[in-house]
Amino acid sequence: MNDKYVMPKGTTIGHVHLKVSNLQQSLDFYCGLLGYEVMMTYGDQAAFIAAGDYHHHIGLNVWHSKNAPPADKNSVGLFHTAIVYPTRKDLAEIFKRLKEKGYPLTGAADHGVSEALYLDDPDENGVELYWDRPREEWPKNDDGSIHMYTKPLDLDTLLEEL
Repeated sequence: MNDKYVMPKGTTIGHVHLKVSNLQQSLDFYCGLLGYEVMMTYGDQAAFIAAGDYHHHIGLNVWHSKNAPPADKNSVGLFHTAIVYPTRKDLAEIFKRLKEKGYPLTGAADHGVSEALYLDDPDENGVELYWDRPREEWPKNDDGSIHMYTKPLDLDTLLEEL
């Protein structure tokens, strides 16, 4: 008997919920810098934020983490939250904003299927901001499988989208 289960096509990840040390500091980053909107709050303990009219893409709370230090980079846990932008121009716009605000990147990469900017939020949680190239442009191996790689992203060329 084959017990293999395959997740249905079209399944997505709806949201990420982060433990943060300071709710306002996280709202300043995710809403003030990245542009998410607050959908609802639980007093000064939690907030649920979204892009557009979704109930929430990111939950933030201090229930067990108020004033806590960042998690150890060499322990288990979330590597990063990946936020998908609709177009390359949208990615260029947030890059320009980060640059103007002096917010540091931890990396920038061309993965063949996507282009990505990497940074840390105030609690040193990794954040990836990226856009996916159209599927027909994804590089393929000889056997037809997707060929992902990591090459430096040309940030000057990205800004030419604006």
